[in-house]
Amino acid sequence: MSVRRTIHFSGAVQGVGFRYTTAGVARAFDVVGIVRNLSDGRVEIVVEGAPDELDRFVGAVHDEMSGLIRDTQTAESRATGQWTGFHIVH
Repeated sequence: MSVRRTIHFSGAVQGVGFRYTTAGVARAFDVVGIVRNLSDGRVEIVVEGAPDELDRFVGAVHDEMSGLIRDTQTAESRATGQWTGFHIVH
């Protein structure tokens, strides 16, 4: 059963390759979704997959970017199935 998680990262997360690193990490997991910069300086990931796979994916993003992340906020909802891969949105 897939779920959707919308995750907001704040800290020194823009201009440091956060989106590209996240997209690279996503290739190792069975997840689909997007990553994008927000105008308020945060990075948003909207991702769908099995809950345990999402946990591992987000943990891997944290492991890669931990020195830059000050805060993480997560919301969960029903998956929509709107994506077929994981993409960077510019």
